[in-house]
Amino acid sequence: MTAGAEHPGGNPLLDQPLPPRFNLIEPSHVVPAIRTILEQLSRELDDVEATPETGWQETVRPIEVMIDRLATAWGTVGHLMGVKNSTELREAYDTVLGEVVAFNMRLAQSRAVYEKLEAVKAGSEWQSLEAGQRRIIDNLLRDARLSGVGLEGEAKSRFTRLEAELAELYSRFSNNVLDSIKEFSLTLDDHDDIEGLPPSLIQLAVVSARAAGHENASAEDGPWRFTLDPPSFVPFMEHCRRRNLREKVYKSYITRASQGDTDNTSLIDDILAKRHEQALILGYRNYAEMSLAVKMAPDVEAVESLLTRLHSAAFDAASRDLDDVKALAIAESDEEGRDVALWDIPFWAERLRESRYDFNDEELRPYFPLPRVLEGLFELTERLFGVRIKAADGEVPVWHEDVHYFKVHDEGGKQLAAFYLDPYSRPAEKRGGAWMDECAGRARPTLDESGPTRCPVAYLICNQAPPVEGRPSLMNFTEVKILFHEFGHGLQHMLTKVDCGLASGIRGIEWDAVELPSQFMENWCYHRDTLRGLSGHFETGKPLPDELFDKIVAARTYRAGSNLLRQVYFSRIDLELHNRYQPGGGETVFDVQRRIAEHNTVMQILDEDRFLCGFTHIFAGGYAAGYYGYKWAEVLSADAFAAFEEAGLDDSEAVARVGAHYRDNVLASGGGVDPGEVFRRFRGRDATPDALLRHNGLA
Repeated sequence: MTAGAEHPGGNPLLDQPLPPRFNLIEPSHVVPAIRTILEQLSRELDDVEATPETGWQETVRPIEVMIDRLATAWGTVGHLMGVKNSTELREAYDTVLGEVVAFNMRLAQSRAVYEKLEAVKAGSEWQSLEAGQRRIIDNLLRDARLSGVGLEGEAKSRFTRLEAELAELYSRFSNNVLDSIKEFSLTLDDHDDIEGLPPSLIQLAVVSARAAGHENASAEDGPWRFTLDPPSFVPFMEHCRRRNLREKVYKSYITRASQGDTDNTSLIDDILAKRHEQALILGYRNYAEMSLAVKMAPDVEAVESLLTRLHSAAFDAASRDLDDVKALAIAESDEEGRDVALWDIPFWAERLRESRYDFNDEELRPYFPLPRVLEGLFELTERLFGVRIKAADGEVPVWHEDVHYFKVHDEGGKQLAAFYLDPYSRPAEKRGGAWMDECAGRARPTLDESGPTRCPVAYLICNQAPPVEGRPSLMNFTEVKILFHEFGHGLQHMLTKVDCGLASGIRGIEWDAVELPSQFMENWCYHRDTLRGLSGHFETGKPLPDELFDKIVAARTYRAGSNLLRQVYFSRIDLELHNRYQPGGGETVFDVQRRIAEHNTVMQILDEDRFLCGFTHIFAGGYAAGYYGYKWAEVLSADAFAAFEEAGLDDSEAVARVGAHYRDNVLASGGGVDPGEVFRRFRGRDATPDALLRHNGLA
């Protein structure tokens, strides 16, 4: 979205070449392009509704092409909102957001289209359709019902208004979180204040200070600027020796987006109330029931049963974790016997890990420069799935100079897919976290069924520290796992064999199963040959020493109970807010948070904790009443990885054989097959939590 001459073809969003022309897209293009597309699609929908013929080609294919066309253009805008946010882009996005929602609702609520889909399902063509095509029709019918296709009069109007209002609230919530993170910084100029901080964090703090106007900032003399962005926040909390500074940063983090112009408190209440009202209008008792209608989990009781089992496995272990950390803090603290506070836990937990396993993240970073990690990741992908990945920087426009572009080829050299990688943190314009999204899905983008199938293109977004002073980006082990995680999502998007756009890649997959391929890939970070293969000291090129690998594996289960309990805690808050909580009742959302925390944390939260105000996963993302999906899918992913363990991780032929089976089922099937059936095809049975608990040392 940089400045550039106007393309002879006109609006770069409107004629939509793929990949997009990011060097030409400006905020001023958004409104006219999206409105033009919506006008065209509205006419095409009129034609579908009016066409007397009913069938896959006459009904479903036009809908698929319409959805794809809008998703390609609007998805590009949404992508830029995440990676190159600006006031001008927000204004353009918000201007047409309601119009996009209105068209999507019109399509979903079209009674004529719904009746045509029902006619296809009841007609003679149904049995001749492929299983994936039948699943697409079933999903379209289900989604139409969940969008209010059966509603009439005021109920329909109210439901539609709620959908538009929610879309606007999600956008505001996300923007408030981004703005609140940008608003906070801690600038230090005393060497005593930064004692003990790792060099990589110091370098990042210098870069941040220079970006904030301290042009002469240096690692030696400061000033050093720290933020709430994870690459800064996490290591600061783990290594800062100044307890008062940890307290300040911690409290700022748990209260982000809860004050002033970026306060999300009222938005949370509004979002929950509107979701609840939508559920009631459709005949559900609450939003959780409505959400689970499109999930793999059969009902709320099944989710709660899994969470209860995980809680039982985690709670006592998490309590022991806390006791161990407190004991070390009291033993080594200058203020003997003082209470250990929440902002002390990351610091002392890191000290305990260092003493117990005799290594720290700073020792690992030099062995994981991003270029070498990518090389090793691509080698693993070739070994597992028989595909080759080649750099293609400079072949397509990008939205920032740090973005890389890669092509994916089969063993015969045919291009299968491509992806962008945007690896580095940019707090001023890029939201935090890591994610994968689709630039374009595998599909036939025109009505011609015999036409060419489009190669899928993915976005892979991370937020690690950028290169500093001639050094490559040096990754900690968590960042390596994050990259593997997002790449796993990308593989499912890119290696799909489904040609129907509404079921290819990650489309059409139940949300609590979509994390299977991503979490599966993380397991390879604990395989000796894989991890050594993607390591290489940035100065010497030497791989990770065996003794460090052994320590990493030994530390895998460190605080596993605490980490698992934390996910159960988040999942239960999410489920409670969307299941039993009554918006506008006697309890506030923060009362609910404290009540859930009493039984799902081993150290009580602060009264001022407003973490919900920054919980974008459930209030501005796709995880409402679905955050449990991370653990649901991790059961699947751990069990899937166990198939490789059973075959022999060091047996290259066996790994390739199981990898091909995994690719042909889990990665290839997309949303064209029920995820439970996909797993059974791969493993020959349903999944169990046994492998997950074993990997976490909790079995």
